[in-house]
Amino acid sequence: MENKEKKKKLITKLKSKYRLVILQDESFAEKFSMVLAPLNVFILVGSVLIILITLVISIVAFTPLREFIPGYADVNLRRNALDASLRADSIATELENKNAYMQNLLYILQGKTPPSPASVPSDSTHKYDNITIKKSKSDSLLRAQIEAEDKYALSANDEKGQTKTISSFFFFTPLNGTVTSSFNSKNSHFGIDITAGENEAIKATINGTVVFASWTNTEGYVIQIQHDNNLISAYKHNSVLLKKIGDYVKAGEAIAIIGNSGELSTGPHLHFELWYNGIPLNPQEYISF
Repeated sequence: MENKEKKKKLITKLKSKYRLVILQDESFAEKFSMVLAPLNVFILVGSVLIILITLVISIVAFTPLREFIPGYADVNLRRNALDASLRADSIATELENKNAYMQNLLYILQGKTPPSPASVPSDSTHKYDNITIKKSKSDSLLRAQIEAEDKYALSANDEKGQTKTISSFFFFTPLNGTVTSSFNSKNSHFGIDITAGENEAIKATINGTVVFASWTNTEGYVIQIQHDNNLISAYKHNSVLLKKIGDYVKAGEAIAIIGNSGELSTGPHLHFELWYNGIPLNPQEYISF
């Protein structure tokens, strides 16, 4: 009870109103008067202090005046110091590489074998032999989704999940022309040569993914396509390749231009090969040219 009474008396004193009067000394005439309460004075003084503190902190934090505070470095100075540290580290690394290169070159000129670089010691704090890697459910789902996409679909199964045979494929004629050299495995001629008009387009025989598209000295510009069921088609001696490795092509889509590239070519033609399970096939048994 006494504590409550004391609190009430304190609150009453804080809310009690006082009049501040300014009088002229000689005539005692009232010049200014104001009604104040201790609580109002406390709130006013506290608010002014908070505003001043906030203003000072803002000026220090967001204006260049902070650089005049002792111990606070210039932002540009810190940035330049960091840049200089990184440059020094890069120069040191480059110098070590140059010294190692010159040392190895000296060993070679002296007829000695350069020493092997020091191997990095393994971290003894971890037991790598006990690490087991398991496929998560999300990882397996992602793998299945990617493998099902057309661009990466090199599976040996059809839509029903059954393996196809070579006789079940429908081949598109890669080039309409005259067969000048037939398939002859005894003479290591694992394909057929087809001649046609200049700048004729060579087309993919079946849907598939390009697994090779580059230049070779003997066969010129060569492009190879991986199809389903371990079937590969090869197109050689081209003048221009229209596809690159990883491209998914459809049957009848232009993949190259007929040419006369490579040391083994004697004129503009297409050398076409079919390989099934690693065995060369005679394309004329499956395609009408």
